[in-house]
Amino acid sequence: MVFVTVFLDLVGFGIVIPLLPLYAQRFGAGPVAAAWLLSIYSLMQFLFAPWWGRLSDRVGRRPVLLVGIAGAALSYLAFGMAGSLTWLFVARAANGLMGANIGVAQAYIADVTPPEDRAKGMGMIGAAFGLGFIFGPAIGGFLSRWGPAAPFLGAAALAAANFVLAWYRLPESLPAEVRGALPPRHAGLRARLATLADAPGRLRGLYATTFAVTMGIAGMEATLALWAGRRWGLGFESVGYGFAMVGLVAAAAQGLMVGPLVKRIGERRSGLLGLALVAAGMVLIPLAPSLPLVVLAAAVFALGQAATTPSVMAMISHQGGVADQGRILAASQSLSALARVLGPWMAGAAFAYVGIAAPYAGGAALAGIALLILALSVREIRVVR
Repeated sequence: MVFVTVFLDLVGFGIVIPLLPLYAQRFGAGPVAAAWLLSIYSLMQFLFAPWWGRLSDRVGRRPVLLVGIAGAALSYLAFGMAGSLTWLFVARAANGLMGANIGVAQAYIADVTPPEDRAKGMGMIGAAFGLGFIFGPAIGGFLSRWGPAAPFLGAAALAAANFVLAWYRLPESLPAEVRGALPPRHAGLRARLATLADAPGRLRGLYATTFAVTMGIAGMEATLALWAGRRWGLGFESVGYGFAMVGLVAAAAQGLMVGPLVKRIGERRSGLLGLALVAAGMVLIPLAPSLPLVVLAAAVFALGQAATTPSVMAMISHQGGVADQGRILAASQSLSALARVLGPWMAGAAFAYVGIAAPYAGGAALAGIALLILALSVREIRVVR
């Protein structure tokens, strides 16, 4: 059921993202304002993801997920009814705040799966992401026939339906006795930095791996449409099909490949293989001499991303017991959000001032750094129960 909940949430997210910059132009937003409008979502995730995770450790996963879904519905409604750019920023910030509980969904999976099946469970969350980004943009484009606000109102309706479904069908995953045994802890920035500083070397290595590769991927994704237009003259529709293809490959791989791969070679080796494929895909995309080879390179990248994310998230989840998984996974989600704030800014500057292939070279370098960190700092996986 948590898969359905996350999937519907990500479909709504996918409806909004491709159309948001165009929608913002109706309110006088230029490129800089549009970039801030996109980034504020990830910034809010960075600020609030650990707080949501710790709250879910105290009150349970279900109420936190329900609040997030309800807040998303209201923020999408605000998008559709916005009358100014300021209101769009407020709605986007609220959307990011309520979207900061993906780490809670990951903790939910960790609650209900044994350690040996953890990567497969995380892969299903990754598949929900991929499927959301396949169906969402297509639904948004279809709804735009009824006006620029229609996709946002449709996303609001979908989130409201998701709330009703989760209210009746999503059970609690964290036992009450575990919640009651947890001491109160402040989840502010100072406490978060202290948690990161006190983390053992293995966990810090996993956090650094996630941060580096996410920053590279976010920068690549932020400039892909610009690169496709400059290099191949592709328009929005063709780029949309390209994103859908990447999402389809990633979803299929995470749903079908990750579990057998981890059972065969282990989470650490799966993560290393995935990072190598991510780096290779980023190198090959700008070097490809034809569009079919670009598609093949993008598929290599998607396979690598599919193998990396659930494997690394499973390894992170192993570093804490049941009572700490929400906090540990949400902290990882927060770092990933910060990477998604910084990555597009750095890639945009590289695209503008260095060259259109620079974001891919930088992304490949970051994936290579992540691979080295994982290889050197995580020699074995120790499961904390």
